[in-house]
Parts: sequence; C-alpha cells; structure tokens
Amino acid sequence: MKSIGKTLFYVALMIALIGVPVYYVVSWDKDMDEVTKSMRQAAQSHDSITDFLDALDRGEVEAVEIETGSNKLKWVTTNSIVYQINAPPGLADNLDFINNLREKKIEVKITSPASSSWSYIFWILIIIVPIILFMRLASRAGGAGPNQINKFTSSRARKFAKDKDSKEPSITFKDVAGCDQAKEEVKEVIDFLKSPEKFQKLGAKIPKGVLLVGSPGTGKTLLARAVAGEADVPFFSESGSGFVEVFVGVGAARVRDLFLQAKKNAPCVVFIDELDAIGRQRGAGFGGGNDEREQTLNQILIEIDGFESDKTVIVMAATNRPDVLDPALVRPGRFDRQIVINKPDIKGREEILKIHAKNIPLADDTSLTDIARATPGFVGADLANLVNEAALIAGRRNKQKVERSDFEDAKDRVIMGLAQGKIMNQREKRIVAYHEAGHTLVAKSLPNTDPVNKVTIIPRGLSLGATHSLPEEDRRLYFKDYLLDEISVLLGGRVAEELLGEGVTNGASNDIERATQLAKAMVCQWGMSNLGLLLYGNGNKEVFLGRDFGHVKDYSDETAKLIDMEVKRIIDERHAAAKEILTARRTTLNKLANKLQEKETLDKEEIDDIVSN
Repeated sequence: MKSIGKTLFYVALMIALIGVPVYYVVSWDKDMDEVTKSMRQAAQSHDSITDFLDALDRGEVEAVEIETGSNKLKWVTTNSIVYQINAPPGLADNLDFINNLREKKIEVKITSPASSSWSYIFWILIIIVPIILFMRLASRAGGAGPNQINKFTSSRARKFAKDKDSKEPSITFKDVAGCDQAKEEVKEVIDFLKSPEKFQKLGAKIPKGVLLVGSPGTGKTLLARAVAGEADVPFFSESGSGFVEVFVGVGAARVRDLFLQAKKNAPCVVFIDELDAIGRQRGAGFGGGNDEREQTLNQILIEIDGFESDKTVIVMAATNRPDVLDPALVRPGRFDRQIVINKPDIKGREEILKIHAKNIPLADDTSLTDIARATPGFVGADLANLVNEAALIAGRRNKQKVERSDFEDAKDRVIMGLAQGKIMNQREKRIVAYHEAGHTLVAKSLPNTDPVNKVTIIPRGLSLGATHSLPEEDRRLYFKDYLLDEISVLLGGRVAEELLGEGVTNGASNDIERATQLAKAMVCQWGMSNLGLLLYGNGNKEVFLGRDFGHVKDYSDETAKLIDMEVKRIIDERHAAAKEILTARRTTLNKLANKLQEKETLDKEEIDDIVSN
C-alpha cells in the first residue's frame, strides 16, 4: 500500500508539472488573440478583404500573416497598427496572391492556429503520461523490486509452512488413508527430514527424488503434503505446466529460482505435480531438442544433481504416466525411488470415508462399511465426491442427518450420472426394459459373474438405462471364465432386443464396444486365445506420439487377419451363449421386463424374487 500511494503521488505531480505550464501557454495564446482583437477594434474598421486590398494599393501594408486553420488574415500597417479579418478559404494556397505580396516587398507569414497545436499537445500529455505511470504502478503492485523482469522468471510455487497465524490447515498422516503401504515407504523420508544427522553420520544418503505414481485421484498430492506436515517443514508446491512459458528459457529460470528458495528454507519438501508435463522423453518431438520444455527438464536434472550432501531438500513429484518420462529423470540419484499408490481396498475405502464424513451427521442406518463394500474401484477423490453428493441430497430433502438412501442416490449419480427428465414413449420404454432385463438375467444365470445390485430404466447421463453389478470382493486377477461370462452379460441386452422381435437399436453401442475391447485384450495381451502366449501391439499402454509415431506394427498382415478372426469367434460364441440362456428363460425375461416398465427401478431383493420363481 505504501508503494501504491507513493506512485499515485508521483502521477499527480507529473500531471501538475506538465499540465499547468501547457495550460498557461494555451491561455496566454488566447489572451494574445484577445489583445489583437482589441487592437483591431481600436483602429478604424476594416471588415472585409476589400479594405485589405485598398490598404495594399495605398502602400500602407508592411507585413501579412495568414492562419490556415482559422482563415484569419492579419496585417500590420506602416504605422504599426494591426488589423484582422476573415479571409476567403484557401487564400494561403493562392500562389498568385502570395507572389504579388512578395513582389511588393511585403513580409508574408503563413501559420496554423497556435492554440489548436498547444491543445493537442496538452491532451496527448494528459492521456499518455498517466497511462504510462499507471502501467508501472500495476507492474510494481505484483511484488517488490525495481527489476520487473526478475518477477517474470521467478517461481510461482506456493509455499505451505506450519505457522500459528496461518489459516491453511496442516496436513498429516491422519488426513491420509487408503495407502498404508505408501505411507510406510515415505516414513524414512520423514525421519531424514527430522533427524538427518543420524543418517549422515553413518554415511547414508537419502534419495533426492521420490516419484509418486498412481491413477488420478488416489491422493498423491495429499501424501506429499502429509510428508511435509509430519516432518514439520516448509512445502513448496508447483505444477509441471507452471514452469513452461512461450518464451524459451523462462521455465529454466523458474526452476533455478524454485530450488534457490528451497535451499534457503532447508529442510523442506519441493513437490512438482504432473511431472510428465515437462519430464517427457527428450528427442521425442518433431521440432528438435531446443524447445522450452526440454530446457526446463534439463535444468531440473541439473538442480537435483547440484544438491549438496548437507542440504536436506527432498524433491517429490507425481504422475500417472510414468511410461513417458525421460530415462534421465528416473535413473539412480534422481527420481530413483518410485512409490506406487494403488486404488484402495475395502478397508482403505472405509478409512477414507471416515475422514471425509467426520464433520457430517450420519443417520443410524448409514454404515460406512457397507458403503465401502458397495464402491469397488473408487479412489479417494471419488469417495470425497460421494460423501459430498450425499450431504447435498440430504440438504435438498431438508433432512437433519444423511441417511443410507442419500448415499445410494449419490452413488447412482456418481456411477451412472444425473437422472434426466426425459420422457420415453411406450415403445422405447419397452425396448429399454427388455434390454436391461437381458443384461440382468444373463448375469444371474452364469456362474462367474458379479451379483446384480440394481437395474433401472430411468435415463441417467447418456444412457437410457443401467444394470449395476456389485463385486463381492475386490479383484486383482481376472480369470478367463469370468471374462467370457462378462462378455455374455454385455451382449445380453442386444440378444433381448432380438428376441423381442421389434428390431434392434443403437442402445447396445457401448456394450459392443466394451465386449470387443475385452475380447481383443484376451487375444492380444493376455494369451487367452488360440493364437498362443504372444503380445500383439503395445498392450494397454497409451500411445506417446513422439515415441510411437511411425513405428511399424510388430506382427504381419496375416497375423492381423488371424487376430480379427479370433476376436470375432469369441464374440460370436458369447452371443450364442447369451441367446441360449434368454431363449430358455423367456418367461422370466418377460416378467423382469414387465416389472421394470411398472416400477422403473428394481433392487437386489426384487430381482432375486423374480428370477428365483
């Protein structure tokens, strides 16, 4: 505020120093016009160009001044009397008139109105000077220091430090759940930050870089902050994209500034989120290796290598694409310690739910254990969203506590999307009911499928209906029988449409896509087909354009044809299996479809009651 007030003072002073003299010059010029006018009026009247020409013929004119802008003609007589009249337009451009005056030895002066020129200068200065000064004020307001170029290249990293006056809550291990193994692995880092001397006296060196790898939402950033919170040290957080600018060299300068701040605040933790934004393999682009991103990466490598052994600065980073990172980043001495954060199991999900629900009043019928069991595959971000959605739903229903039904509705919204207000006609409703009934009945009839928990024909998201299965336990391995039965369940909806006899629709597009992906993975990645134990293609890895572009496929055209035939064989066999089940149980299929048309949503007990009878 002090700097802003000082700058405003200088703005006002500059306007005064420039504006006041200009104002007085303009005013003086206007006053001179008034004096001239008075002199003219004091003399005998000369009102027209005729009076001037008569005086010219009498030889009474000594000097002439023509103002081009105002078309004013002034002349001075031999008696030093000044006269002024309104001259005809264009008189100053009349060469015959001008030459005639000069031949008579009369001094001729052609001018523009002085007051107009000074007015223009005055307003230009009044407008431009404040703009320039306010631009400087805005640049200074961003931070201290006269050298503003340093501000552009300085790090944008946020610093979190434990401070009694800070409103930012401190994150510790009590705020992190679902990743017990990862927490155990980082405890050594915490011990080093707390008591580095016990490691240094033994000659041990703590890893300079710790890379957290995991799916989005698993809590990588939260774990990194918890490490700094447990060690009670400053935490510098920056995104990988925060280093990169359009100007080459800015990213490298920001890296240098970040690590300079870290060394001054040692011991501390430096965290780089989304490391793959700047850490991708060098030489993988099409524009050469001298771009901004690669220079930034080079600077990070240099800074990590440049840590002195007595500097307790730990660099942590997070990514969900470790396959595209430059090998120089993950070599020993840099990010050589990789900690994988997997999706939480049922116990981990329950612990995460407890953290997010600690400030939410829960009804007696709400069991976090049951919710954890019903949310396989959910990560920490999903569970936080689930708890928040349940609280919002309970609030909209004017409840005092969050009930089990609120969590059920929140789960449906998270998994299947928001219920749409679409109104289907009776034919569409019947087709969707048979489609979902087909999925449900095939799943209930095969031995290796997950139990069906709910089926609905209420439009949600982009789908007109949904069948939700709930695994009895978390799966790490998927058997071939399970995958084949899963394909049959996916195709059960299309088979039910075929048996209805009203024609097939595009409602099975997503089912066909998922079934094809499973069959292709069985053939090309998992060795579950007649083509043997070979990997065809790049497996389940995402394509990295700079690395994979232009690479030829690693199998022949004949093999590609065999792959297509094998995938089609699996799909056809599972389609036939689903058709056999639904044909044999056509009566049950009709009951399920009719009940769905009536109630629109069936839970597990209602489904079991229909299928068992």
